[in-house]
Amino acid sequence: MLATAKESRIAPATPGEPALLQVEKVGKQYGAHVVLEGVDLSMQTGEVVAIIGPSGSGKSTLLRCINQLEPPTRGRVTLAGTVIDAARPASNADLTALRRNVGMVFQSFNLFPHLTVLRNISLAQERVMKRDRKQADEVSMQLLTRVGLADKASQYPSRCSGGQQQRIAIARALALEPKLMLFDEPTSALDPELGLEVHAVMRELAEGGMTMLVVTHEMHFAESVSDRVIIMADGKIVEEGPSRELMKSPQSERGKRFLQALKDR
Repeated sequence: MLATAKESRIAPATPGEPALLQVEKVGKQYGAHVVLEGVDLSMQTGEVVAIIGPSGSGKSTLLRCINQLEPPTRGRVTLAGTVIDAARPASNADLTALRRNVGMVFQSFNLFPHLTVLRNISLAQERVMKRDRKQADEVSMQLLTRVGLADKASQYPSRCSGGQQQRIAIARALALEPKLMLFDEPTSALDPELGLEVHAVMRELAEGGMTMLVVTHEMHFAESVSDRVIIMADGKIVEEGPSRELMKSPQSERGKRFLQALKDR
């Protein structure tokens, strides 16, 4: 079933087409502490890439550098033609253009507790995309239906389970029509059953051709849904390759140790 879902997805762009995302020699450090070092990453439209690795390897920091929540210390990020180079200050116009094309879903849901579920999704559309309230609410209801939560529109986040809140957060990110979705361990704060609800939504997005970069500890999800897996350790990419091949037969010693440790748990 999962293999069929992966195989039926819209195919990524053919080699030779410009990459949607290009990360070049990106580094990040806080004082003397190096968190990322010389990271290179390229993604085509429609591709799903999973990032795995031990805690503290720089996975989440890489996502935050891509959307400039954490400006890189070194290197360059290009997304949908917008270039942000750490060698010179980024203009507000470039930052706005880059962030307009990327949606991010965090471990925590970051919903506004004083707003209904519907308003949580509509508000950003009104402010960022200048939709009127009627238009925004129509889009929001379509997205809530898509993630199976149309009946929660008038409720407040506190009345929703953790899995439901994360699905609402996904709907909110999709409402701004991003070209790339970043997921930072979206199920790590959920129990397994609720995590499956979120994975089902992410799988549906993958089948629909959404470009997704997913930091995850869920190895089955990485293997069955992503096109490619990247293993990070100590702030670097130590190995990457087609998902099933890499998960079954990692080539690097660091990758072998990490995956073996997961099996031995």
